[in-house]
Amino acid sequence: ESDTASEISFQLNRHKKTPSTGSHSSDMASVSSVSGSVLSVYSGDFGSVDAQGTVEFALDYDEKNREFQVHVSQCRDLAVVDEKKGRSDPYVKTYLLPDKARMGKRKTSVKKRTVNPIYNEVLRYKIEKMVLLIQKLNLSVWHNDPLGRNSFLGEIEIDLASWDWSNRKLNWYPLKPRSLSAVNGVDHRGVMSLSIKYVPPGSLGKWPKNPPSGEVHIWVKDVKDLLQLRPCGVDSFVKCYVLPDTSKKSYQKTRVIKRDPNPVFNHTIVYDGFHTEDLKDACVELTVWDHEKLTNHFLGGIRLGLGTGEYFPLC
Repeated sequence: ESDTASEISFQLNRHKKTPSTGSHSSDMASVSSVSGSVLSVYSGDFGSVDAQGTVEFALDYDEKNREFQVHVSQCRDLAVVDEKKGRSDPYVKTYLLPDKARMGKRKTSVKKRTVNPIYNEVLRYKIEKMVLLIQKLNLSVWHNDPLGRNSFLGEIEIDLASWDWSNRKLNWYPLKPRSLSAVNGVDHRGVMSLSIKYVPPGSLGKWPKNPPSGEVHIWVKDVKDLLQLRPCGVDSFVKCYVLPDTSKKSYQKTRVIKRDPNPVFNHTIVYDGFHTEDLKDACVELTVWDHEKLTNHFLGGIRLGLGTGEYFPLC
């Protein structure tokens, strides 16, 4: 029987849970599709309040200290979360997009029992100007709940590439509802082309006595349209595990392809020690990373299984 597998492309996903799907024959496992995210990037939002009101803030970049500054002044006419008491406990949170994890979040203090909070606080990011100019600022307002069931009150996004940096004045901006992509939790960051095949025991013709166990072959062809975290591009590589084993024995990776949002790896990863019955419990995890000296940054990933209906969270 044939031991080849067809090349298939998959969208890379971030902040998500991916159902395992697929089909197989006696000697080959291939996966035909991966569905979308079911985990919202606003997973902390438990409220159902309509966004309203405005926020006053100013942006500045301190060239001397290489620091991006968000001067949060105040909010006005925010939505009421606790209707019985006619109150909200709002705070302001900021991210630099598209990679929220890279720079982390900043947030103001919580102002209790008010829909017109005054903050007069500065949220700071240590970041190079050239890197800042390929980011978007996401500024959102939230109601703080003691039990962690925070409610979204509104947001605004600023494209920093087109921002007028001579404008350092405080300005009012209307708060908007969450975008559809944020509500659905969709955050696709590229497409990976790959193929997977299972080589049964004894089919390689190398072991006339006591044939070995089978092998899983994973061919990572290329990745297209990767997220670029720096103006000079992205230095990417692919990590691979066969879950549930996350030991060093299971870990393999490709070489690093530098400064290319469309890297061609043409790399085959081989795992031995498999029998056909093992495949139903195995899950291949492929993640793409941006390589840096001090730390690597997650760009996206997929998990592929044989369609048991179970899912495996990537984060």
